Amino acid sequence: YYISLTATLRDYQRLGFKWLKTLSHYGLGGILADDMGLGKTLQVLSLLLSDKEEGCGEPSLVIAPTSLIYNWEDEVRKFVPDLSTLIIIGSRDERKKLMEQIPAADLVITSYPLIRRDKEDYEEFIFRYCIIDEAQHIKNPGSQGARAVKSIRAKRRFALTGTPMENSLSELWSIFDFVMPGYLFTHAKFLSAYEKPIVKEHDADAVEELARHIQPFILRRLKADVLRELPEKIDSRMVAELTEEQKKIYLAYLIQVRGEIAAEIDRSGYERSHIKILSALTRLRQICCDPSLCFEDYDGPSAKREGCMELIESAVEGEHKMLLFSQFTSMLDVLKKDLDKAGIRYHVITGATPKEQRLRLVNEFNHDDVPVFLISLKAGGTGLNLIGADIVIHYDPWWNLAVQNQATDRAHRIGQTKVVTEYKLIAKNTIEEKIVELQEKKRDLAEQIISGEGSEASLASMSKEDLLELLG
Repeated sequence: YYISLTATLRDYQRLGFKWLKTLSHYGLGGILADDMGLGKTLQVLSLLLSDKEEGCGEPSLVIAPTSLIYNWEDEVRKFVPDLSTLIIIGSRDERKKLMEQIPAADLVITSYPLIRRDKEDYEEFIFRYCIIDEAQHIKNPGSQGARAVKSIRAKRRFALTGTPMENSLSELWSIFDFVMPGYLFTHAKFLSAYEKPIVKEHDADAVEELARHIQPFILRRLKADVLRELPEKIDSRMVAELTEEQKKIYLAYLIQVRGEIAAEIDRSGYERSHIKILSALTRLRQICCDPSLCFEDYDGPSAKREGCMELIESAVEGEHKMLLFSQFTSMLDVLKKDLDKAGIRYHVITGATPKEQRLRLVNEFNHDDVPVFLISLKAGGTGLNLIGADIVIHYDPWWNLAVQNQATDRAHRIGQTKVVTEYKLIAKNTIEEKIVELQEKKRDLAEQIISGEGSEASLASMSKEDLLELLG
């Protein structure tokens, strides 16, 4: 197989290819759920190339997040140049014109938002494979996006995701509803047979039965298990005590919102108070990062900001390159001013960075001597290969630990030759410490069902007690 593949597959990648090939042979689908950075794209491209070299001339479709479309094109060009690729993007008229070329292509690539708009146009095509990347995009079974993706006609379906279940079992059901519709029954039956007994009643038999059903169709390998040669990742937590001025602002706001939220819950009920609670939690997190994110006239000290700059300056002196992630683009703007003042060069990626520019910046960073890459967590947490860095800084903790781990895996992945150090900056005696505790508490469910990491906290899965505990 894969005579013209320009890469040498590692043993676990060869096993992944054979697993995909076997499922395909029997007309089945599956979820390739390898840890981030283990080369899921390469394993899939090997499958497509193998089929082509066996004489298959049917087109296959990849649906990916908008930001990853060019990454797929790049990987095809690099590893399987014999596959002809058609990228369907652009205006409505441009996309319609491009679709005329689908029958002649080996691989068609488009995005989740465009599939939603072009759903009817794809009805005339039957693909050999429909492959969805970052499959958590269809985790909400009732969403328009999920329904559009599931309407694509394909002989076989595969899903790629490093986090097959982030918050709830229904997310796993939705992905299975794509790869093998009906295998895990209707959503209503799944809820009564599995989700309710497992989540509400902690039914060990239900956990075991679900695991037995799904494990043949999920391939999950962790980096620690298969990449013996991957350099170590060192986790380090840096705890900063709020400055006196910060502490006064934090405590004053905490007291204020506790009262406001208690009154809101009394008036509207807990279920209708989510937006108010989320807004309060966000402002508390911003005060921990730097009070200027909430109060424009604040120009006092910030413990984490000062500690972060000390860490960056020390790393620059040691000739390290680093990625710095924050949930708040406004925090990245503040840090840009600090870096400018210190004369430290940097690149930046946020949700506003065009796709083509993202790829260019990534390639530059992996080869230049710019020491810092500022990245907004949601915009750059997936799909980027940034092995030029050996330090990863998480300026603020996110509710979902899987998202943070994915971000770290931008650097700790195949091709990395240095030990990667991950720093998590936490403000002491604040909501940030409680978020970290909550992350740990919510970690276990996916480990029982899918042999690997996965289910962590998010606002959607928090109980009333969890949310109110954050304000305690």
